Amino acid sequence: QVQLIESGGGLVQAGGSLRLSCAASGRTFSAYAMGWFRQAPGKERQFVAAITWAAGITAYADSVKGRFTISIDNAKNTLSLQMNSLKPEDTAVYYCAAKTSTATVEITTTFAYDSWGQGTQVTVSS
Repeated sequence: QVQLIESGGGLVQAGGSLRLSCAASGRTFSAYAMGWFRQAPGKERQFVAAITWAAGITAYADSVKGRFTISIDNAKNTLSLQMNSLKPEDTAVYYCAAKTSTATVEITTTFAYDSWGQGTQVTVSS
């Protein structure tokens, strides 16, 4: 099992930037991929970005391409999400997730992940 703790959320004006971090502990060596998802009130949890642990292959939702960057520091077991040019529609609770299963499941879906953090609130004002 992997334990995940997010940090870095907050309130920012449209056009601003925030950097989210996710500290991973536990069986991190067994993680295949990690991802960021977000959930706005009354909406389903949606994919934001993902990265494979070993090769660093990334994937992004169309809505954040060119604005968000996902990265991983293997030495520090830390996942980050740099968010630039933020928009009010980016407002949501952001969740960090880890995939330790070897099952072949698309890493852009919530079903791929078996460990989740508690979430951090990001609010973008217009």
